[in-house]
Amino acid sequence: MAERSPWVVTLLFVILMLGGGLLIGTVSMPDGWFAALVKPSFQPPNWLFGPVWSILYVLIGLAGARLFLTAPSSTAMRLWWAQLVLNFLWSPAFFALHQPLVALVIIALLLAVIGALIYRAYAVNRTAALLLLPYLLWVGFATVLNGAIVALN
Repeated sequence: MAERSPWVVTLLFVILMLGGGLLIGTVSMPDGWFAALVKPSFQPPNWLFGPVWSILYVLIGLAGARLFLTAPSSTAMRLWWAQLVLNFLWSPAFFALHQPLVALVIIALLLAVIGALIYRAYAVNRTAALLLLPYLLWVGFATVLNGAIVALN
């Protein structure tokens, strides 16, 4: 088997995250339904989400590449793929299907998977685990925000 170029693998993982996030964001943009929802006082301004998620997607891609290069068949890598699926399911559930309760279940699962991923990644590649900490914090905040929107509406 040919040796994997770390630069190519890293670039592919970052492109996967940024490209997937852009695609999901494009097909599930906030609309009039979202604008009409009652939001909690701690709701950040809408303009903040794009830059935050762009930074997080780069960090998630870097962590995924490190895990793939270190231990491609590990539990940590399987959890990385699971978080990807859950992450990419949340926006369509919330914004396209207008199902904040379903989205809350998805994001709660995502939060649990990210926690497990960081725990498992720490044993495989500590840098990858550390790269995922901002993601855990943001998704924790987003889970509270999603829950508040469900409660208020």
